[in-house]
Amino acid sequence: MQRQKIIIEGIVQGVGFRPFIYQLAKRFGLTGSVCNDTRGVMIEVEGQVGALHKFGTAIRSEKPPLAVIQSLNTQEIPIHGTTGFEILQSRVDETRRVQIAPDTFVCDDCLQELFDPADRRYHYPFINCTNCGPRYTIVTGTPYDRSLTTMAEFQLCDACQAEYDDPTSRRFHAQPNACSDCGPGLRLLAAKGQPVTREDPRFDPLSEAISRLKKGQILAIKGLGGYHLAVDAGNQDAVLELRRRKQRDEKPFALMTGNLETVRRFARVSKDEARLLLGVERPIVLLQKRADHKLAESISPANRYFGVMLPYTPLHFLLLQDDFEALVMTSANLSDEPIAFEDDEACQRLGEIADAFLIHNRRIHTRTDDSIARVMADRPLLLRRSRGFVPRAVALSVESRSVLAVGAELKNTICLTRGDRAFLSQHIGDLKNLEVYDSFKQTINHLQSILEVRPERIAHDLHPDYYSTRYAIEESGLPTVAVQHHHAHLASCLAEHGVENPAIGVIFDGIGYGTDGKIWGGEFLVGDMKSYERVGHFRYLPMPGGDLATKEPWRMALSCLLSIYGEIPDNVKIFDSIAETELRLVTQATRKGINAPLSSSCGRLFDAVASLLDLRQKVSFEGQAAMQLEMVADPTQTQSYTYLLSQDADQIIFDPRPLVAEIVVDLEAGVSTALIAGRFHASLADMIRDVCCQIRQQTALSQVVLSGGVFQNALLTEMTLERLERSGFKVFTHSLVPPNDGGISLGQAVVAGLRHIQ
Repeated sequence: MQRQKIIIEGIVQGVGFRPFIYQLAKRFGLTGSVCNDTRGVMIEVEGQVGALHKFGTAIRSEKPPLAVIQSLNTQEIPIHGTTGFEILQSRVDETRRVQIAPDTFVCDDCLQELFDPADRRYHYPFINCTNCGPRYTIVTGTPYDRSLTTMAEFQLCDACQAEYDDPTSRRFHAQPNACSDCGPGLRLLAAKGQPVTREDPRFDPLSEAISRLKKGQILAIKGLGGYHLAVDAGNQDAVLELRRRKQRDEKPFALMTGNLETVRRFARVSKDEARLLLGVERPIVLLQKRADHKLAESISPANRYFGVMLPYTPLHFLLLQDDFEALVMTSANLSDEPIAFEDDEACQRLGEIADAFLIHNRRIHTRTDDSIARVMADRPLLLRRSRGFVPRAVALSVESRSVLAVGAELKNTICLTRGDRAFLSQHIGDLKNLEVYDSFKQTINHLQSILEVRPERIAHDLHPDYYSTRYAIEESGLPTVAVQHHHAHLASCLAEHGVENPAIGVIFDGIGYGTDGKIWGGEFLVGDMKSYERVGHFRYLPMPGGDLATKEPWRMALSCLLSIYGEIPDNVKIFDSIAETELRLVTQATRKGINAPLSSSCGRLFDAVASLLDLRQKVSFEGQAAMQLEMVADPTQTQSYTYLLSQDADQIIFDPRPLVAEIVVDLEAGVSTALIAGRFHASLADMIRDVCCQIRQQTALSQVVLSGGVFQNALLTEMTLERLERSGFKVFTHSLVPPNDGGISLGQAVVAGLRHIQ
């Protein structure tokens, strides 16, 4: 006989772990107890040594579907001679290491009950159990008990209480457990917020909402982490009206459809993409459009892809059942604002957009957008890490001091470290908007609270004018650590893969503040998670108008042409749409270096080429010109344009001007846009390989990291991977952490944590 204490950390609360342990103990004839504490789950178990061994093995091999075991520590303790096995009340101690599960989609068992007319939860829009349902968005504190969620506002009825108390039920201690007698319910509101009712006692808000969607109305629908704006995706007029009201001219809308078979009617789906769509996280997945699709073209104009997700709440399944091929389900906000998640706020902010509101009275505590993913080089890649993934931890290869990292200005996330774990927040947004900045501060407070982390340092970007930098320096009250933007990108990818050795970093993005005060963005680094050296970069070019150049790609085309020819060649006609006075003033300012900061940005080179091909002269969302350049490119092109690599002291300089000059020649010769765009991508991939080969000769390093927003481009990434691997490099790319600025906070956190180890 032996008695053991087992402490398990990870995502083990709110996922059915205690009843699972109870059932295992009964199966192996063991006695003792299990309880939640502020680290995770604590078990005391007594019995025959052989049975205890089988018990320990089964914990790992048979754990509940949503559980993640990150550590399991066992120690032998004195035998108590107990009888039976108990599930005890949660305990609180000073060592708080609990992890909260992400929100997850409704499980198959609950779906079966949802559509079973004989079940007491038939068509109940908030059905859930320990294997599914809301988690992170409703948690107000730890340990994860009902009293510390927004479900504390609902008193369980006798039937639900019996399930909640029964260790053999899959709803044992399912904190969001409820039914139509005791739980949240739906209401339909008109645009001004007044309730929509009918004298008919059979009036159903859901049926009325579906009817309105069929008529082309725009509905604001409350979900897990906030509101969506929904319209029938097959109704072109309704989609265009949503664009007009939402002030979103061209940025793609997300789609939701009922099942994988329906997705295949309008998009091509590979096995890897199907796996992403069907995963418990239910992200939006970028899928190539079918040429014969019947959906509105205005959903994603000038784009070969739809962003598609499958339903993840019972309400979504009920909305989509046999009624629509797909619904547009886009975040409910005006452009640049955070997603609306509180009812009064939603009615106020969305009253001029939505024709009606389908709401419920389960309060959302933490707003959380949908995650976005794509398959790239046969691997899943998160472009936005949010619902379904947050607050799941990223394992770190080494422990460090606890750090709060506050990310960058665009696509902001924050990150908290605790020991050998890093916790990234959900997508927050672009901090230039006041409401987003408020959400940023709320997220910091909430994540610190539920993780019980009190950081010792705060890490921020080098840029002095970022709101995140100002927060770190002026408001946090913590010792600050400034981390260079592109080093943070490098460290983020290294941390994701647990790579401690130095690597060559190919870090391409739009904007990052450099140590020389210039704007970086086409960088070759050598470094690890502690330090780095800049060993190469794109040749600096002026950015006419500063930030305006990111919104008007013609400015970067002008900069390139002036640098090559000293003037605008007569055969280049793309500036005909620009007012003559403005063009003259910008030309003069660029020549004199007035409001034209120097930049090595790869993103700005993409803008210049997109402008020369007359794809975009102005953009309505960040990265639009580069995205369209990828969309039109012929992926079969392998021939490169001429480019120049030179040595400037200890730096390898890539000069794109010969490349741009050859593009101008091709344009005059009438070469197709697809061919030019394809050759441009091939040229960059060849250049990256050549530079990495030079760096390998100098450093003997053969590990390469690809990071930065430019590597969201599947064509460039896959071309680059193929060339580097053929040249003998081991290449690391992102998967669970975005390559864009959404991953910056992880890199900042690990750099700052390691920099201050004593």
